Amino acid sequence: MTATMIDGKAFAAGLRERVGAAAATFTARAGRRPGLAVVLVGEDAASAVYVRSKGKATVASGMESIEHRLPADTTQDALIALVDALNADDAVDGILVQLPLPRHIDEQAVLIRIDPDKDVDGFHPVNAGRLATGMDGLVPCTPLGCILLLKDRHASLSGMEAVVIGRSNIVGKPMAQLLLKESCTVTTVHSRTRDVAGHVRRADIVVAAVGIPAFVRADWVKPGATVIDVGINRTDAGLVGDVDPAAAEVAGAMTPVPGGVGPMTIAVLMRNTLVAAHRRAGLPAPEGL
Repeated sequence: MTATMIDGKAFAAGLRERVGAAAATFTARAGRRPGLAVVLVGEDAASAVYVRSKGKATVASGMESIEHRLPADTTQDALIALVDALNADDAVDGILVQLPLPRHIDEQAVLIRIDPDKDVDGFHPVNAGRLATGMDGLVPCTPLGCILLLKDRHASLSGMEAVVIGRSNIVGKPMAQLLLKESCTVTTVHSRTRDVAGHVRRADIVVAAVGIPAFVRADWVKPGATVIDVGINRTDAGLVGDVDPAAAEVAGAMTPVPGGVGPMTIAVLMRNTLVAAHRRAGLPAPEGL
């Protein structure tokens, strides 16, 4: 058996196209474009690349890109004051503070200051609570992207055994909540789990988000399982995921690295910004996103 490769790049392109069409409709109805404000503090090279990519994607989707680039010595109080100003700005539907922040700034203190209804990263405790209790909220981009890929692959996820490897607030925890929402039976494994391999071998769906190159071995994967590899690890051999590529000989479907989950993150960020704009304008959520 050779796994079907799940083309996240193609799916993300389609999602961004649908977002662009829905953004044009929103602009016609609301009399303004949806607005995404991105805040970058300091000169971290990788963060600067991400911010540029997000800005280009925002403009390409027919939305307003608002960038604030602050020096590395910006104080926490000054950053929070900017967040407060963006919260109060009616032209801003989404606020994203690019992480990591300089060490002298408390990331959590900044993130919880963002208006939950503009928190397009989905990291605010209010949005985490909404997700956990089944309420409508903004969901972290990467796990939501994973769910969209899974639902495109399977007509229904109901009743499937799912294992999430990793328990971060950014991917692992919201991923487990989204799978529960789809009526999967969900197990979260982590660094203290006994017999990780045994749990993975039972899974119809495996989502690997642990940040260790080739952590999931091919002989752990149940034949025919769907494997979503969230890992992006830079090694001497190039970019590799959290799953041994040999798992493709066992799995039924698998995301490649690169080209799998990665492209979905910015596409879902565009989707979240558009959803936030609709909610703030009192309009029904756009369909098909």
